[in-house]
Amino acid sequence: QVQLVESGGGLVQAGGSLRLSCTASSRTFGSFVMGWFRQAPGKEREFVAGISWSGASTFYADSVKGRFTVSRDNAKNTAYLQMDTLKPEDTAVYYCALSQQWKDTNMENYNYWGQGTQVTVSS
Repeated sequence: QVQLVESGGGLVQAGGSLRLSCTASSRTFGSFVMGWFRQAPGKEREFVAGISWSGASTFYADSVKGRFTVSRDNAKNTAYLQMDTLKPEDTAVYYCALSQQWKDTNMENYNYWGQGTQVTVSS
């Protein structure tokens, strides 16, 4: 069992930046693909970004490509989501999750989830 804890959410003005962190309780963290998802009020949870086991490869939803950057430090059991040029439509609860499958955007294939952190972007 792996526990994930997100942090770094908050309130920011449009055009601003935030960096989210996701720390895992287990050293097996490095054996999983890491994904970031988000859920806005009244909407389904959607894929945002993912990073491979080593961190060498990443993939993004079209809506955040060029603005968000995902990274990880397996020595610290931690992944990050750097969010720049934030827009009001980025407002959501952001979740990190772990999967065994590369480039998987289907949340049903992610086995472990954090509790989420709120990101609010004001216009």
